[in-house]
Amino acid sequence: MAEIIQRDGTWTFDGDTVRIVPGSRVHPVRQDLGELAIPVQALAGVSFEPDRKGGRLRLRLRTGACPVLRAADGRLKDASDPYQLAVEKDRTGVAEYFVDEVRNALVIEQVPDTPAEGFLLPGPSLPVSGGGGDGTASFDGETVRLTWNWKAAESKTSGGPVTFPVSEVTGVRWLPAIGLENGFLRFERGPGSSSAPPKFDPYSLELWGLSKKEYSAVLVAAAVLTRLPRTGTAPQLPVADLAKAAAPPADDHDVLLRRLRELGELHQAGILTDDEFGTAKQAVLKRL
Repeated sequence: MAEIIQRDGTWTFDGDTVRIVPGSRVHPVRQDLGELAIPVQALAGVSFEPDRKGGRLRLRLRTGACPVLRAADGRLKDASDPYQLAVEKDRTGVAEYFVDEVRNALVIEQVPDTPAEGFLLPGPSLPVSGGGGDGTASFDGETVRLTWNWKAAESKTSGGPVTFPVSEVTGVRWLPAIGLENGFLRFERGPGSSSAPPKFDPYSLELWGLSKKEYSAVLVAAAVLTRLPRTGTAPQLPVADLAKAAAPPADDHDVLLRRLRELGELHQAGILTDDEFGTAKQAVLKRL
């Protein structure tokens, strides 16, 4: 067990999972995400970057493994990135030990440094809400709702709150405010999607960058992404097909072990139910 406790939070690693518990005064995005459990199969690497004050511990996830990073598209600031931890000078040795433990596990598990076929983390807890500027977006797993404040354009407020099922969403994009340029949270709904600027689009929020809390809109985008087809989920097969796929034609020990890990990833990501995972797992174990 490797553990490092800092003001920004606590990271522990038990050989299979990195568990992150955020501190009480971290960025709102990290607070709203809460405790995270990252399976080693979702990791691409880990590093400790020393500096005169101590340093920074960073987890690097496989591309496509985390819906929050997918929604952010590289635009999260360091303070809002849940996979970074500021390390004090007297804890640098612990941070280096943590890095060694995670790297050893990546070698033992032979985790590939390649994009994940689907999300390996479940995404933000539901219901989730976020936004700022001219309104707030919320998502309960089935329905997206946009509500407007007094700062919104009349083209939005005149129609009242906007509600639509996630099944109508074909894409979602989050862009934070950068410099003097406003950001936005935009929901696309097929060929009929509005091409109006976010200020006037009833399916978009404007983000003005006046508060850190506005960054929470990225969590709404991430939660919606986990519900869209072909964006965050690997193809789901019937249990019978999973069992068949779980057992390769030859009783190759390494192949069988790899299949077990793959099934475990699908189960941890919530793609397989407990029963489906149990059925497929037993099919593999019978071949070992």
